Amino acid sequence: MNDRYDYLVVGAGLFGAVFAREATDAGKRVLVIDRRPHIAGNIYTERVEGIEVHRYGAHIFHTSDRAVWDYVSRFVTFNRFTNAPLARYGDELYHLPFNMNTFHALWGVVTPAEAKAKIEEARAPYVGREPRNLEEQALALVGEDIYTKLVKGYTEKQWGRPCRDLPAFIIRRLPLRFTYDDNYFSDPLQGIPEEGYTALVERLLDGSDVLLSTDYFSDRAALDAKADRVLFTGRIDEYYGARFGLLAYRSLRFESETLDVPDYQGNAVVNYTSADVPFTRIIEHKHFVFGKQEKTVITREYPAEWREGDEPYYPVNDDENNALYARYAALAEKEEKVVFGGRLGLYRYLDMDKIVFEALSLARRFLGEEKR
Repeated sequence: MNDRYDYLVVGAGLFGAVFAREATDAGKRVLVIDRRPHIAGNIYTERVEGIEVHRYGAHIFHTSDRAVWDYVSRFVTFNRFTNAPLARYGDELYHLPFNMNTFHALWGVVTPAEAKAKIEEARAPYVGREPRNLEEQALALVGEDIYTKLVKGYTEKQWGRPCRDLPAFIIRRLPLRFTYDDNYFSDPLQGIPEEGYTALVERLLDGSDVLLSTDYFSDRAALDAKADRVLFTGRIDEYYGARFGLLAYRSLRFESETLDVPDYQGNAVVNYTSADVPFTRIIEHKHFVFGKQEKTVITREYPAEWREGDEPYYPVNDDENNALYARYAALAEKEEKVVFGGRLGLYRYLDMDKIVFEALSLARRFLGEEKR
């Protein structure tokens, strides 16, 4: 460990690791800290029974940005995994995203014209009204069958409240595909690191000093004094002592289980859309990398209300919280030494490719400024 660094990076997740990689490649000294006992944040993977287990939920890298894809591919090899989740409603199985396979299972239709006619018939009673809540919005988009079986229960579990009590803007649109294509993402570049995401982050952090199980707020002044600049990727409201109030988040709880069978559900992700099942999905990790192991590892995912001390996963970007974030962002703009990044520092959900892009842009802007 050095006594002085050019950069202190708070958070060893993907954003902080990409920033650290760029800084060390430019000859800078970087200290990365994280309060967790491991690197990689929420994309952390851990080998169990020869299987790379996604400890904090499924993460599929997908992008339309060739430069971002080429960047991460410098460090790991991505496989050809295509995200094609299934939805289970009772004993019924449906394909996601909503496509001709879904419509055939629902109504027996076989052509796009038949499916479009069925959806228009289902929507008709609800079209033309100003939706007052998420339920009315979803019914106007897809009608009763899709809403009841594939939207309602899942959404209510995600948000912890009835769809009638959720704002309409949460579902601005529901993509409908009139082809027999189960590829969840439309991005042309998609896959998962064959060695797991932890290997990606390890290589990004190579050359940085890393301190784990280290809480920034336990010795903030001393840590700040070690570096000329600070990148903070934690909660921006926590950084400012929640002086304006706490921002809202949704949290998750995971229950993992190793099973003495070679295959449990035959797919990487199966969503459970009925309200009487308490979890939202089951992940079977071996299917992310086409595993052939004798055992399998599954994880049940339970949405939860976030309380201070819990892990925040998703920002609640409604009008009230966005206005509160704007107050914290105004404070951040006045900082001379500290800059904020990542989904918690910026208070917005970011796919992994967007995290890489934002981190690269920030690092190159800083390093470019220093060259001048």
